[in-house]
Amino acid sequence: MSNPKLFISYSWSSPDHEQKVVKLAEELTESGIHVILDKWDLKEGHDAVAFMEKMVTEPEIQKVVIVSDKLYAERADGRSGGVGTETQIISREVYENQQQNKFVAVITERDEQGKPYLPVYYKSRIYIDLSDESLYADNFEKLLRWVYDKPLFVRPELGTKPAFLNDTESITMATTAAARRTLSALKEHKPFAPGALDEYLTLFGEKLELFRVVTEGDDFDDQIVASIEQFAPYRNEIVSIFTAVIQYSPTEEYITKIHRFFEKQIPYMYRPENVMQYRAVDFDNFKFILNELFLYFVALLIKNERFSELDAFLKTRYYTGKNTETPSEGSSTGYKVFRQYLESLEYRNRRLKTNRLSLHADMLHDRATGTGIDFRYVMQADFILYVRTLLDEKADYFGWYPTTLLYATHSHHAFEVFARASSTLYFDKMKCVLGIDSPEQLQLLVEAFKQGKIDAPRWQHQSLYIEGLMGYKYLNTRD
Repeated sequence: MSNPKLFISYSWSSPDHEQKVVKLAEELTESGIHVILDKWDLKEGHDAVAFMEKMVTEPEIQKVVIVSDKLYAERADGRSGGVGTETQIISREVYENQQQNKFVAVITERDEQGKPYLPVYYKSRIYIDLSDESLYADNFEKLLRWVYDKPLFVRPELGTKPAFLNDTESITMATTAAARRTLSALKEHKPFAPGALDEYLTLFGEKLELFRVVTEGDDFDDQIVASIEQFAPYRNEIVSIFTAVIQYSPTEEYITKIHRFFEKQIPYMYRPENVMQYRAVDFDNFKFILNELFLYFVALLIKNERFSELDAFLKTRYYTGKNTETPSEGSSTGYKVFRQYLESLEYRNRRLKTNRLSLHADMLHDRATGTGIDFRYVMQADFILYVRTLLDEKADYFGWYPTTLLYATHSHHAFEVFARASSTLYFDKMKCVLGIDSPEQLQLLVEAFKQGKIDAPRWQHQSLYIEGLMGYKYLNTRD
């Protein structure tokens, strides 16, 4: 809307009030609004009643402001004078106009009880308050937004129904009751809390089998993505369990239980022993799901500053037993097993020609809603796992690729945990998550990036500013 036309209806209560109305009209005019005011537009010889009728009913007059003070309200209710005539016209239009967006009352005066002076026909409607000078600027902005139909709060566009809801048979893990019991036990420190957590994690791991897919056709990626989307409410459920453990019982016993949970889920990412015919992509949904859950658990430990617990968690290896397809050293593997390449998502990007720099990163980002954890904590966890892997001389042959950091490629600011580590006290607390004793141990890594000996993760032309994200220059520099 450009230069909307607006009519002001008011009473000639006093010279002071009239001057306030003129000032309001001038301010609206300065804001690009064509204001029609009797003092400016009603000339000698004009028919006052016809003028009023036209101002209220003419379609080209998009907005009408009713400036209401005590005298205006009295005359409107008594149908006296020019205000009474306008009221007869306006009240009819207000009641008949179903859009209810052409008229608004602006109050300039309140009674002794603090109630606004308003005509009876308008009392149930929302008004704009310009009676308090201290609130004038904010409420004048509300008036401008109303005139231009640019409200401060706008309903977002409707999205599309989640793909998993399109299936006639949705997956139900039936873990909700166990989750509630476990959450209650953890928060209230019940003696059966360890057993409740064991039961929940065991049940959850068993029910993951419900998400197994056997892909078919050229659109197999649809099946993978649908399975991942169906898992979202259960991801939120188990993340709430992780959160409770870390907030209420971050002991070695409980952290070990969660480590064992992740360990037991590793086989989901590989071919079951009794399956002979399969596609490598058949397990991509599990690879995505477990990577996501692992990131959230690490993110929660970092957010709650459980650094020594995280260090122990990351140092503890995962027993893989006889699963020879699991990358391992002997019969165990490190945490890097929870970050694997997802061929199906790369294929989907090409098939649908979405031109995404990383569909994996976008899905992790877009799914963050409902977890109660800001996505930046997930990126921070991803970054720490990446840096720790680079610093680990005993790391497995494959590394940790920080998928989510696509969303940090334009950032030159340190992640929170590194920014806080400019303090010596804080650095001494958090350094264990990187497996270092001093910032100098990061120098070789920083130099390797600068010299191109190590390539920073890159998505086409976008790459990471590693030194900036870890705030290297400022680590351990303040008391």
